[in-house]
Amino acid sequence: MSYRKIDIDAYDEDVLHESELYEPDPRDPAQVLSDAKQKQVAVRGSLTKGDIPGALSIALDSPPYGPNVEEAKNLTLQTVVSILNSTKSTEIPNVLKSLSQDAQDTLMKYIYKGMGMPGWGDVSGSVLLGWHEKLTEVAGTGCIVRVMTDRRTV
Repeated sequence: MSYRKIDIDAYDEDVLHESELYEPDPRDPAQVLSDAKQKQVAVRGSLTKGDIPGALSIALDSPPYGPNVEEAKNLTLQTVVSILNSTKSTEIPNVLKSLSQDAQDTLMKYIYKGMGMPGWGDVSGSVLLGWHEKLTEVAGTGCIVRVMTDRRTV
C-alpha cells in the first residue's frame, strides 16, 4: 500500500502548477485588504442612498484574486452578498442589465463562491439561487462557461 503515497507529480517535468495558470494580482496583500475595506465603506454609503447598481459596481471592480489574499476575498464576498440580500427581487433584472459583461461574470463567481461556502447556503441560499437565475437570463449561459473556465478565483 505504500506505493499510493508517492507523489508522482514530483517526478514529472511537465507538471502544471496553479501559479502558472494566471498572472498573480500585482498588488501587495496588505493593499488588497485595504482596498476591500475601502470598498466595503463605499458600498455601505451607496446602499444607504439606495444606489444598488452603484454599490454592486463598486464591489465588483478589480476583485481580489490569487494567493495570500483570503481575508480580502472573504470580505469582498460578504460585501457582495450583503448587496444581494438588500435588493428587492423586482429590481434585480434592471441592476444586472446595468452591469458590464466582466462585472456580470465576476458576480457569477461570487454567487458560486457563496453557494460553496459552508453554512452560507442556509443564510442566503435562496437569494443566491434567485440571483443566479436572473443573471443567467440576462447574461446567458456564456457567463457560466466563462466563469467555469477562468482560472482566477475570487
